[in-house]
Amino acid sequence: MTTDNAPVDLTNCDREPIHILGAIQPIGFLIALTADWLVARASANVGRFLGLEPADLFGKPLFELFAPKAVHDLRNRSALLRGVDAVERIFDLELMEGRPRFDVALHFSGGQIVIEAEPASGEHGDATGMVRSMIARLDGASDFAAFYREGSRQVRALIEFDRVMVYRFAADGSGEVVAEAVRSGIGSFMGLRYPASDIPVQARELYRRNLLRVITDVNAAPVPIVPQRDQNGQPLDLSLSVLRSVSPIHIEYLKNMGVQASLSISIIVEGKLWGLFACHHYSPRCPTFERRSVSELFAQMFSMRLESRERKETVEYERRARDISDQLLGAVASDETLLKDPDWLGDILTNAIPADGVGVWLSGNHAFSGTVPPLADFRRIVRALNGTAAGKVFATDCIGSLVDDAHGFASNAAGLLAIPISRSPRDYVVLFRKELIHSVRWAGDPHKPVEYGPNGPRLTPRASFAEWKELVEGHSQPFSGSEVRVAETLRATLIEVVLRLADEASAERQQASARQELLIAELNHRVRNILGLIRGLIRQSLPAGGDIAEFVKVVDGRIHALARAHNQITDDHWGPAPLQALIDAEAAAFVDERDRIAVQGEPVSLNPQAYSTLALVFHELVTNSNKYGALSAEGGRVTIGWHRKAGGDLAVEWREAGGPPVKPPTRKGFGTTIIERSVPYDLGGSVKIDYDPRGFHAVFGIPARHLSEPRPGGGPQPIKYPRPAPGHAHPPPSRILEGQDVLLVEDSLIIALDAEDIANRLGARGVTTAATVQGALDSIEAHRPTVAVLDINLGDRNSYPIADRLAELKTPFLFATGYGEQANLPQNHRGRLVVQKPYTLENLARAMDALGVGPGEG
Repeated sequence: MTTDNAPVDLTNCDREPIHILGAIQPIGFLIALTADWLVARASANVGRFLGLEPADLFGKPLFELFAPKAVHDLRNRSALLRGVDAVERIFDLELMEGRPRFDVALHFSGGQIVIEAEPASGEHGDATGMVRSMIARLDGASDFAAFYREGSRQVRALIEFDRVMVYRFAADGSGEVVAEAVRSGIGSFMGLRYPASDIPVQARELYRRNLLRVITDVNAAPVPIVPQRDQNGQPLDLSLSVLRSVSPIHIEYLKNMGVQASLSISIIVEGKLWGLFACHHYSPRCPTFERRSVSELFAQMFSMRLESRERKETVEYERRARDISDQLLGAVASDETLLKDPDWLGDILTNAIPADGVGVWLSGNHAFSGTVPPLADFRRIVRALNGTAAGKVFATDCIGSLVDDAHGFASNAAGLLAIPISRSPRDYVVLFRKELIHSVRWAGDPHKPVEYGPNGPRLTPRASFAEWKELVEGHSQPFSGSEVRVAETLRATLIEVVLRLADEASAERQQASARQELLIAELNHRVRNILGLIRGLIRQSLPAGGDIAEFVKVVDGRIHALARAHNQITDDHWGPAPLQALIDAEAAAFVDERDRIAVQGEPVSLNPQAYSTLALVFHELVTNSNKYGALSAEGGRVTIGWHRKAGGDLAVEWREAGGPPVKPPTRKGFGTTIIERSVPYDLGGSVKIDYDPRGFHAVFGIPARHLSEPRPGGGPQPIKYPRPAPGHAHPPPSRILEGQDVLLVEDSLIIALDAEDIANRLGARGVTTAATVQGALDSIEAHRPTVAVLDINLGDRNSYPIADRLAELKTPFLFATGYGEQANLPQNHRGRLVVQKPYTLENLARAMDALGVGPGEG
């Protein structure tokens, strides 16, 4: 409350406690009960309705006052109250035997049960059918204007007020009348705007919680609630009350407009207060409790339909914008000279996001199309944009909020949407909108000084509600949320397109250098990985009997299988390769009669990881069949088939027939391990093996994600552990992992097996391997390791979430990668050790030594 001579402004209303005024309107009565259903409070007019004064009620249980059936119904209905803003209603309830019936509302407030009642209307119409008919009319509206108009007409038909308006809130809190249904001869408020102060902040919050508010007579004397305060000195919170009395300030406001009764119904969209059905009547009026309840239900259905229409419009707009983005890329692909035409670029961008001009700032150079600010001012705008959030679209309808003296060019550019297309130095595509000098039809001067009024030093509502016009200068039409989202989706396209508008020679040199570095990093990664894979193949293929010739033959076959697969997937720059080509290559290498292997399946391609894994699997299958299975016998045949399952996964089936009787192997060698474990471990798929005596049978499940191409990346140089100088190598610490429980995260089964062997040779007490992020996290929670080795790249993910968890647990760990110098570690792990693959006894031991791990220190 202000003090004498203190300035009075429109924010005084925001501080009025309108939810604890301590009184109700006289159309009904209120009783507040304790948790054990004893009367604690009552409105002073209760005797008028029940024949009992408040003093006769206090402290008495409700069952001594009301009829047993009424108490039973009230208890049952109170049990349905769910949530802090729940209100339940009962119509035509006989509270006391032999007395008139009431329409009742119940809610909780501060631990008390609040019962509000007003004389029953006796109306028992088909509320469901009524609302259904109202919604059917609403759904027939062709556009938003017709939708709003039909909503106001339906509410007016239901409650019969002189004026029913659809009142929409703007982003600044002001409101605009976007539709109305009105009795003839009383004028129109259509298109008028009201300042945000007309509906204070706390009133808007109550509208969000309590969807319907009725004021039946502005001249009615409020009825106090007694006692005003409870034993803790707290007044009764009437936020959810249907009878709550009216703020004196609001009464002044309504009287000033000549309104004698009002009703407001909230329109809630996506959990926020979108607007109101604002209803005025120029004489006292009290719609029945049932009519008010039906109108509230209609408003809720109206809100749902409105939200659906807005979402549909947004989706359709963003779909059209994506189509425009695709057209941009398609046009450039066929005619690269379009990139040098700023007018064409401006046309295609403004078809997605309406604007009057486009400015491009790229490496200190500029290009303009349409209506834009002068070059000197454009430079100032770019410098100011560098202070905004990096990498995000920035939009404003007032450039003057970004740079000084913007009024000088506001007629050409008053608002902007800036799309950053680089990080450092900052480059932009900026869409400009002209100044929108328009008349805002204010219902009274929103800036008018406020004087002291009849209620003390508070707001006196404006004396005149005649239309008052304000020219909005220096502002453009605001960019909508949908337009900003479209700008975000266009950003990736613009990065590729607009960069070519800069100095092509310099850009080409920079891009060539970047491509070369990426190629070197990729080559380094793949060479190290293939070396690690070959090392593992050699180690795991070592025969127990020491037959060198057989050993060389086995290893040579497996390496050649990898080489054949490598040739296929590098034909298309490390892209997907046909499964048919893999099978043909293996068949050609091992089977002279091609008709002994039958292939059935539609054309399908596998990404490089899946292709390499299946190359080893099929190599082992063909090898085993040549030695022991169908291909070892005359007339034996193999059938290979595949098909897509409902979820998109690929099922690959191997079936042998006509060979010697099949028996399960008594000892599983490395080849069997590849067949049974590679697909589940490397690809996250499945395998089912059946040693049917009539012929070996296997089914492999390949997840759908392996039917597309993964895109690895590169990055800055990692921190590595020290290496000995060339020619001065020193022996690694022996048994450095003795007593340690090691977690090894590696997405290649063969490399994982090799690294597991190395860890065991270094004395590890136990080694747990995992191929995925979730598998590693689950393993950590089940059995915490004492040290860990994390392969950075795990297919289409990385191991940084695992690193974060280990850091939380203070468990030492190091990274491993085939990228070497180009491994890109996040900021919080920039100082971690990185061991370069392939794993060797020496490099893993030295890395553990540099990490500070020693025997028994886990």
